[in-house]
Amino acid sequence: MLPRTRRTGEAVLSATGLRSRARARVDVRDLARPDGPPTPWTTLGELASPLDAVRLGAALPRLAAAPRGDGHLVVDIPGWRAPELSGAPLRAYLSRLGYDARGWGFGTNTGDPRRDVERLSARVLELVDERGAPASLVGWSLGGVIAREVARRHPDAVRRVVTYGTPVRGGARHTSVARASRASVDADVDRVARRLDAASPIRVPLTVLFSRRDGVVAWQACIDRATPSAEHVEVSSTHLGMGFDPDVWTVVADRLARPWADTGPAEAPSPAAGS
Repeated sequence: MLPRTRRTGEAVLSATGLRSRARARVDVRDLARPDGPPTPWTTLGELASPLDAVRLGAALPRLAAAPRGDGHLVVDIPGWRAPELSGAPLRAYLSRLGYDARGWGFGTNTGDPRRDVERLSARVLELVDERGAPASLVGWSLGGVIAREVARRHPDAVRRVVTYGTPVRGGARHTSVARASRASVDADVDRVARRLDAASPIRVPLTVLFSRRDGVVAWQACIDRATPSAEHVEVSSTHLGMGFDPDVWTVVADRLARPWADTGPAEAPSPAAGS
């Protein structure tokens, strides 16, 4: 066990953003299964979301040390009711690293995933055809659901998928808006998801970021036990703060920089690697 002073020092470095709090979870079999929405106390914790953005300042050196991009196309997809502008800071960072980072092109995500999977698929295929190389997809919350389904349908057009705060099962049943959701619709969506996972699993490298502080989506619902290519990385930000969390940014940058064919075991970037 580390001495108390060292543990305190590392906690301070992590809290300020100088050090990453991201940790790879190689084995998720023992993690709890989802049983409902986040607790009211966890949802209340979303009020602390601005603090995740504050960590960006101290994290600038390790953000700058992230591996350079190779120029490939990265499409960023916003979460439910979030404007396309919500992903602008991450896109600006990825562009600075050397990626062709773009928004999804449809403005605010109004919450119609079936329609959005269709139209984003068409847009990605068009862009990939123009560039002659597959794209990576980065999705926040419901945006990750859309990214997953586009990759499932068009694996040859998608190089890699990174999601954060994204439920893979249960729909709104495991979110803070569960009481206002349509349970029968959620049950149908869940059955469809299970059938798709069994018949047509996602075959591209997939990185799943989740946080136990997520007050919008129950973190247990983000664990993907059905996708062979899925790797899991635990961060420590609120749901609303994930888009501005430097730990999320460094994991995204690290995964996007990996070789296209790399589907091996995943690890969160080490502090020495700029995480």
